[in-house]
Amino acid sequence: MSNLFNLKILSFPMNNLTGSIPTTIFNMSSLLNISLSYNSLSGSLPMDICYANLKLKELNLSSNHLSGKVPTGLGQCIKLQGIFLSYNDFTGSIPSGIGNLVELQSLSLQNNSLTGEMPQSLFNISSLRFLDLEINNLEGGIPREIGNLSNLNILHLASSGINGPIPAEIFNISSLHRIDFTNNSLSGRSIPRDIGNLSKLEKIYLSTNSLIGSIPTSFGNLKALKFLQLGSNNLTGMIPEGIFNISKLQTLALAQNHLSGGFPSSIGTWLLDLEGLFIGGNEFNGTIPVYISNMSKLIRLHISDNYFTGNVPKDLNNLRKLEHQLAISKEPFPQELVNLTNLIWLDLGANDLTGSIPATLGQLQKLQRLYIVGNRIQGSIPNDLCHLKNLGYLHLSSNKLSGSIPSCFGDLPMLRQLSLDSNVLAFNIPTSFGALEICWFLAYLQISWTGNLPLEVGNMKSITTLDLSKNLISGYIPRRIGELQNLVNLSLSQNKLQGSIPVEFGDLLSLESMDLSRNNLSGTIPKSLEAFIYLKLTIMIDVASALEYLHHDCLSLVVHCDLKPSNVLLDNNMVAHVADLDCKTLNRNRVYAANKDLGHNRLYGIGYGILLMEVFARKKPMDEMFTGDVTLKTWVESLSSSVIEVVDANLLRREDEDLATKLSYLSSLMALALACIADSPDERINMKDVVVELKKIKIKLLM
Repeated sequence: MSNLFNLKILSFPMNNLTGSIPTTIFNMSSLLNISLSYNSLSGSLPMDICYANLKLKELNLSSNHLSGKVPTGLGQCIKLQGIFLSYNDFTGSIPSGIGNLVELQSLSLQNNSLTGEMPQSLFNISSLRFLDLEINNLEGGIPREIGNLSNLNILHLASSGINGPIPAEIFNISSLHRIDFTNNSLSGRSIPRDIGNLSKLEKIYLSTNSLIGSIPTSFGNLKALKFLQLGSNNLTGMIPEGIFNISKLQTLALAQNHLSGGFPSSIGTWLLDLEGLFIGGNEFNGTIPVYISNMSKLIRLHISDNYFTGNVPKDLNNLRKLEHQLAISKEPFPQELVNLTNLIWLDLGANDLTGSIPATLGQLQKLQRLYIVGNRIQGSIPNDLCHLKNLGYLHLSSNKLSGSIPSCFGDLPMLRQLSLDSNVLAFNIPTSFGALEICWFLAYLQISWTGNLPLEVGNMKSITTLDLSKNLISGYIPRRIGELQNLVNLSLSQNKLQGSIPVEFGDLLSLESMDLSRNNLSGTIPKSLEAFIYLKLTIMIDVASALEYLHHDCLSLVVHCDLKPSNVLLDNNMVAHVADLDCKTLNRNRVYAANKDLGHNRLYGIGYGILLMEVFARKKPMDEMFTGDVTLKTWVESLSSSVIEVVDANLLRREDEDLATKLSYLSSLMALALACIADSPDERINMKDVVVELKKIKIKLLM
């Protein structure tokens, strides 16, 4: 290829290219454009990348596995207009030489592991229009010199590690269309009032920071604004009335602050394009404005956890497009909601609702999630809820419900979670529950009960989580629980159960977590439970193989962001599958620079390492024991020489004859988990090697 002296464009994106990039490519002096994005290329880039190519205008190597430092020599490619190195494993600081690129318009370094402060020279590039440094480990604040970027349109610094105040100089950049500072440690006395200067601003995201003070009244000057997100800060005071006059506003997200006051009547006069209103978790008072019903395009309404009084406006029924989520608070049970026929998500939890569940809720045919947790609802559960054929999540716990569980619940084809605990319901398990299929249907049952467990508990063949803890259940554990082949999590703790652990529990091949603590059980742990280690290991090999395929062999680029035990599903042959990961398959026709959906990709190895620890140590990163400097990782590291103190006690017994052997391969598993989550990306083991190591451990286990 080095003989192609006249080649100007080298474009091989979205293929399955592997290995390192030949250095000869960067010696081709005729090249104007190099595009190798969305491949599996690895290795580092030469520091003198521009030594022989001074004509290069665009370098796009995004979405690969490149590592090492960002080449310092990039500053010599003086004709560069676009640098796209995002979604790789680059480390170190951002080269200051990039500030020499006087024609640069786009710089995308997002989703790497870059450290250090943003170089001052970066803000000398007056031609820059697009700057994306989000999802890195940068330090320090935003330099005041950022105001020199007079042509900047898009500024993305979300999850980048920056701190300190927002410099007022940013708001002198009149060309800005979008600002995203989400999930950082930005602070300061208040948001600069100069923000009102940005007449072209369409989107501003400042959520999940440490901002204090009031919302500047100058926000009302942003007539082009479509998305305003200030949630999860420490903002106080009232919402400036001018915000309710921004006619183009589509999303207003102010939840989880300390905002107060009431709402002006103009809220429904000008915000006719509003699709999402999120003001929950504040200190608003007064009545819910009836004018909200004028927002005919409203899809999501979240106003719970405030101090509203009075009734829910009857005219709320006019919101025919309200479909995704309705969450209200501190009201009598709103009977009028039955007219919201497009509603998908209804959250009435943590209120002081009284009365009974209206049978008319069964008319909300599109409803998928219904939460009425933590109220004072009385009476029986209406059979009319069985008309909700799309219902997947039904949470009615912590009320005063009585009577029986409707037998028709077993006929709900999409039911996945059912939570009825902390009521006074009779414990009847409909026989039809046994017909529900795993993965898409009933996966969770939690209920309060006094007395013996009925034998019908064995009918729920597809249930994956059974939590009957903290009750007054007495008698013996039914052996029929051993028939629940899909059971993953079982908790019978804090009851008055007696007798021995049924040997049939050894048949629970899907079981990952079992808690029988704080009962009156006696006898020995069944030897059949020893199979758990082998089964857990087999499952983890299946998961690792799936991730290896997704990352190395899958033709479509799949991004998964949420790997945890509940995402591992078993089929009829007890083979594990990775599922329900908020997956996105990337459209190959999308322009990369505008793609904001990739989120937290590239953490698959870390996620798998944490999953290994969760499965074999039976600990979660968010457990109360992990605070301050003590994390799940540091805890495992500190006890690496005493693995018996780390692993799930259900997997080992000190009197086991082969205890030393078990400890050996469990120690290997913990070491492998730590290798997956090494601090340096260069030191992390890749998924291909993980699968190899797991299979070696499995072979030793069978010997």
